[in-house]
Amino acid sequence: MKIKVCGMKHAQNIIDIGNTKPNYMGFIFYEPSPRDFQGDIPTLPESIEKVGVFVNSTIETVVEKVTLYQFQLVQLHGQEDVSFCQTLKKLLPAIKIIKVFSIGASYDFKQLASFEEIVDFFLFDTKGKLVGGNGVPFNWEILKQYPYNKPFFLSGGIGPDSTAAIKAIQKWQLPIHALDINSGFEDAPALKNKNNVKHFIEKIRNMNTPNYHVDENGYYGNFGGAFIPEMLYPNVENLRQEYLKIMQEPSFEEEFQNLLRDYVGRPSPLYFAKRLSAAYNTKIYLKREDLNHTGAHKINNTIGQILVAKKLGKKRIIAETGAGQHGVATATVCALMGIECIVYMGEVDIDRQAPNVARMKMLGAEVRPALSGSRTLKDATNEAIRDWINNPVDTHYIIGSAIGPHPYPDMVTRFQSLISEEIKAQLLEKEGTENPNYVIACIGGGSNAAGTFYHYLDREDVGIIAVEAAGKGVHSGESAATSQLGKEGIIHGCKTLLMQTNDGQITEPYSISAGLDYPGVGPMHAHLYETGRADFFAITDDHAMQAGMKLSKLEGIIPAIESAHAFAVLEQKKFQPNDVVVISLSGRGDKDLNTFINYFNL
Repeated sequence: MKIKVCGMKHAQNIIDIGNTKPNYMGFIFYEPSPRDFQGDIPTLPESIEKVGVFVNSTIETVVEKVTLYQFQLVQLHGQEDVSFCQTLKKLLPAIKIIKVFSIGASYDFKQLASFEEIVDFFLFDTKGKLVGGNGVPFNWEILKQYPYNKPFFLSGGIGPDSTAAIKAIQKWQLPIHALDINSGFEDAPALKNKNNVKHFIEKIRNMNTPNYHVDENGYYGNFGGAFIPEMLYPNVENLRQEYLKIMQEPSFEEEFQNLLRDYVGRPSPLYFAKRLSAAYNTKIYLKREDLNHTGAHKINNTIGQILVAKKLGKKRIIAETGAGQHGVATATVCALMGIECIVYMGEVDIDRQAPNVARMKMLGAEVRPALSGSRTLKDATNEAIRDWINNPVDTHYIIGSAIGPHPYPDMVTRFQSLISEEIKAQLLEKEGTENPNYVIACIGGGSNAAGTFYHYLDREDVGIIAVEAAGKGVHSGESAATSQLGKEGIIHGCKTLLMQTNDGQITEPYSISAGLDYPGVGPMHAHLYETGRADFFAITDDHAMQAGMKLSKLEGIIPAIESAHAFAVLEQKKFQPNDVVVISLSGRGDKDLNTFINYFNL
């Protein structure tokens, strides 16, 4: 809901209220009113639209005032009929019209039908002795009978203490466009209390801002939770109770940051891709997670989780891996800390990611093949969970994606959030702003994307683009485009979007990239999809491979095939020349050289 502050009159008060950034500011032209406006309107922030308010004025007067004060909207508070509104629209085609109707003990909304196609908004105020500003609300229960989709302004007796009532009526799913506040916020007629207005606007905007972060129960909107076997409950519950406490300990934070700096090599660079930018006529920056130790973003999370595991007294580590990057990162930190490491990996992925398998073994890890199902990431995760059930006391499961039972999605996301934290600081230095126009990342389970998006989730001015693997085509039967093919379901301990048959059987995913062929998506990303906060693109194998080759030739950077999916969006979405676009280059392509060689006959 937007906010309109009406009945403005005094210059300094107009400036003060303008600084609270309402969406609309109303100026009344009605001589009997103590709020009748005369004089000049001070300069206001460009985001505020000015509204001229009239009561049974002539067409000529309305046109004159609109022209003089450059109003964007006209509010008609008298007995103006449909013909009056039609004439005004012809004379001022760019103007938006708000038509006011006063509501008493009851109201027949059918009388609005003739106005519905002519005006842009209705405004409902309280019927009283005065034309407006009676200072009391009407019975909002009447609005449940409102039969139209036409958005409306709600007015009448709204004051600083009205937020609870406003929150309650939001459940009715009415098309309330804005709240119109006036006398309830005045110290004297036409003199608004700027502090009361400011605090009210903050409360309403906080009320209306979707929460894209995890709640206290481990849910992102409808998705998340912990759906686990009874034998795992003690482990998961202990982790849930302790992970935030551990992460907030000064000794933990100091060791974590030291390892990130001295061992991982952070911060990773934010690189302006000059030739790629010229090719797509926009400003493209690459967040170089491929330059981390082990060659991907995965090390950020495994460093954090191995320190948590040590604090919890665990002596054995298990992990799952698809592309092998998480397996390598887990084996790396286990070697660093001298802890036993077992990595589960699908038999298919062991074959196509042979270099990473060799790395894990060199680092001292035992690589166990998953032989069931499609023998890829999903099945490796199944095997890791079985191991954890059988070894609940001494074993910590380092999950590599923003998936799994709560608190894993949140914990992984928090460890990866340093990606967007660094982007903000680096972009401020390079562009003079912390906020790009767009951030782009590929998504399987979604850990690199979660970290890239994290500090921008509540910045609606930053576009979020999530890129999934369409395989051989979204509807080919060989795809991993969960957002387009998935339905709500339970996988690996959480409720999320999941590719499944009508009777709930998981559909086997496919992608040329071992890290993206997962049948679900992390619950945070499912929530971003459901709320529309992120735009989801599905990229085929062919488009991803071509994008990977183009990046290699233009910038001298060979990306992981997972990351190449993100770059393929540049062919599908047109960006403006001045847009700042940040792409997460989540991993390097050494592990995928054989796939590139076979695909392009190199």
